[in-house]
Parts: sequence; C-alpha cells; structure tokens
Amino acid sequence: MENRQRLYELMVKKRSCLCVGLDPDVDRIPSSCGEGVIGMEAFCKAIVSSTKNFAVAYKPNLAFFEQYGAAGWAALKRIIQSIPEDTLVIADAKRGDIGNTAKRYALAMYEELGADAVTVAPYMGEDSVKPFIEGHEDHWAIVLALTSNAGAEDFEFHGNPPLYERVIERCQTWGDFNQMMFVVGA
Repeated sequence: MENRQRLYELMVKKRSCLCVGLDPDVDRIPSSCGEGVIGMEAFCKAIVSSTKNFAVAYKPNLAFFEQYGAAGWAALKRIIQSIPEDTLVIADAKRGDIGNTAKRYALAMYEELGADAVTVAPYMGEDSVKPFIEGHEDHWAIVLALTSNAGAEDFEFHGNPPLYERVIERCQTWGDFNQMMFVVGA
C-alpha cells in the first residue's frame, strides 16, 4: 500500500490527524515519573498510553534521547515498542550529511530504530536526502523547508524565490512524492 494511502486510512480509522511530539525535557518532567532516562521513558509511555486512540503518528525528538547515549537510545526503542503497530513513528532527527553517511543514518532510523519517517536537512543537496528514500519504499523523508525557529530568517527567506521555495521545488525532482513530505512551520 502506498504511504499516503496508509496515512489516509489511519486518519479515517482514528478520525484524527494528531501527531504527538515526544520532546521529553527531563527538567520539566513531573518528579512522580522518576529521574533522568527512567523518568523520561515513563513520561513518554504515559503520553503514548493517553493518546494512542487518537494519534496517527508520534514524533520523538532524538536529541532528548541521544544525550544519554546507549541508555537513552534503549529507552527510545522501548517507547517506540509501546506505540501501537498501526501508528506511524517519525524520527525527528534532522539528519543532513553526504551520501555514504546519510545511507547509514537511514539504516539506523528505519532498520535499527523502526521509524516510518525521518526528518532530514537538505542543505548538503540531493545526496543528503536520497538515501532516506532509495531502497526504502515504505518510508518517508520529511525535508526541512520552512522551519518555525527564529534562525529560519538567517537563510530560509533569502533569495527570489526564497530558499525554502527552491528547496521544495528541487526536492520534488529527487524521488517519489509518495515518499517525501516537507516541514513548513507555523
């Protein structure tokens, strides 16, 4: 089944288009969840449990887990295992490196972590995005185009047309539209 069809059917089934971000800042997690990685995992699993009937996707921000090394990665994998199988997992990794390295990132995200999609930074060009779609027909590359951070103005709005428009135009020539989405911040 095509990715977009799979997503559409999930939205119809759950009567929702909710994507839940998992950005567990340990300084803001209730102490009742525990401390450090243990608290982060308990907090995220509680969020998944509370929202699983409505969420069509979960988007864990990998930086919050990677800061804890192997323990954080293991917690992230357990959290992903707690997500219902029919629900999409978006690895919010913002990877953006050259071909051979990007290929290894894609394998880590899709095969090791079990993500359905990965956020990628396109600014190193085609070879930083294509490894996330070539050979991964059942997965998405979610390309950063127009982000919502204050620093977006440093680059994304420059040019005529603005850089973010050129990114979207160019990326559409790199692969199947069924495997690509774009980040456009509000």
